[in-house]
Order: sequence, then C-alpha cells, then structure tokens
Amino acid sequence: MNDFNGVIIINKPVGGSSHRCVSIARRALNMKKIGHTGTLDPLASGVLPLLVGTATRAADFLSSEDKSYRATLLLGTRTDTLDITGTVLSTSPVDVTEEEIRQAVSSFIGEISQIPPMYSAIQVNGERLYNLARNGIEIERKARQITIFSINIVKIDLPEIVIDVHCSKGTYIRSLASDIGDKLGCGGTIKALERTQCGIFSIENAITPDELMELSEKGEIENSLIKVDNLFESYRKIKLDKKRADRVKNGVPIYYKTGSQNEFFRVYDENDIFIALSKSDIEDGRECLRLIKGFYK
Repeated sequence: MNDFNGVIIINKPVGGSSHRCVSIARRALNMKKIGHTGTLDPLASGVLPLLVGTATRAADFLSSEDKSYRATLLLGTRTDTLDITGTVLSTSPVDVTEEEIRQAVSSFIGEISQIPPMYSAIQVNGERLYNLARNGIEIERKARQITIFSINIVKIDLPEIVIDVHCSKGTYIRSLASDIGDKLGCGGTIKALERTQCGIFSIENAITPDELMELSEKGEIENSLIKVDNLFESYRKIKLDKKRADRVKNGVPIYYKTGSQNEFFRVYDENDIFIALSKSDIEDGRECLRLIKGFYK
C-alpha cells in the first residue's frame, strides 16, 4: 500500500457516482484511506475534491466552503427528483418574457429559506431521504437558511435558461431550479449541472478519473496531489522547535505569543513539516496555542 497525502481535484463525469470516483482513486493510488467532500448527483459533473491520507482529516473544513455551479434549467417541466432523471409530474407552457425571467432569478439572491428535496442524502431518523422517496414516501422537511451570493444568467433559449450560481454550503441547485420555475408559474427542473468551484478548487485544475489512472500508470500520481497545508494557506504560519512541536502533537496547549486571539494558524515542526491547525487563546493570563486538528502521521 502507498502512503500519499493531499487532495486530488477530480472532474467527475456525468452518469457516475461520487463513490465510483473514490473507488477509481483507491485503485490508482493503491490506498484505502481516500474520501470525498461535497457529493455530486449522477446527473452532475465537475469539481469533486478527493481527500487522500492525512487530508481526510480536513473534511469538516472543506465541507463548509462556498461553491459555484453552472446549471441548465428546463422550464415548463416538473419532476419528482427535480431533475430530468426523474418522473415527469406535469408540464406547462412557458409563456414568460426575458425581463420576467431576470426578475424571478434575481429574487433568489441573498439569504433565503430552502426546503431540501426528497431525493437527497439527508438523514431523518436514521433513514436517507432518497430511500424514502424511492419507496413513494414523502415526509415534511425543515427549511434551511442558505445564501445565494450571486446568480448570473448566461443564456436564455426558452424553454431552457443557463445560469451561474455562487452559493453557500447546503444549497440544493435542484431546489433552486424548481423554485425559480414556480416563481415563473410554469415549473422547472435541472437538465444539466456542473460544479465549477468548491472552495479554493476550480474546474480548471481538475482531472478526469481516466487522467488519474494514466498518471498512476506513469508513476506520476504526486503531480496531481495538492499538499494538505495548501488548504489553509490563508492562515499565518508558525514553526516550532521539536519540544513544542511534540507537545502540540500530544494535544497539549503551548504558551506562544501570537498577538491575537481566536486566530487559526498553520503549525510546522522543526523540519518544516506541516503538523497541525492550532488556534490562539489565553490560558492563565498568557497567550497560547491550542490544537484544533492534527495532520501528522
């Protein structure tokens, strides 16, 4: 088994599952410790960060990142899954003007309340919603507060419109498409969806599963790995001597003057190896660093 650590940005193809991308990566890297953050539906393509080795410990941090999508909405059609893979529930004529479309789309910008779709991986009483939906069961879902930072209309070619969406975590673009369609009075569903950005990761830097296998065959897997500490490059760096670094690894707070409170830091050992994320604090009236997440082996 190999011992790679870092993040691989996969460009997930349409039709496959996120888990299948993980399975391919496990074969390519000959490693089991690989996971992903930000599941994409089979219909969707685009940025899927794969966490390898010690990078799996960063999952909680990456899942909270903003995301961007390019979505194609098919107006005049409602489906049970809120995308074209589902059963059509109804169709309506699309008799709307460009101005009405622009007004409807812009009305969703900002902090809004969104009800998650039944076909989603959310768990209720230990049961995935999509399992209930597949059995014909629909239950009441609590609305969630999300933020749509921007929606830009790329193209209007009725009954389809293409939009670019920048949103907070927890946003369901399928629900957004359905809500826009309802706002226009004709309904709407997702025809195509691509995630173009996930936190600091962009589609321009993503590779396909096939390209990952090619790198594996050439022995060039490391060329695709983004170092774990690059995920936290916006945080200040602190380098410690061996004694203090060992204390950090053991989860012991160390006295250290940072000139701040509640600030995250990238912590490195005496060999300049990234070992942890720590947070500045005060203990016994003195400045200290507390371990938040260790990334040492």
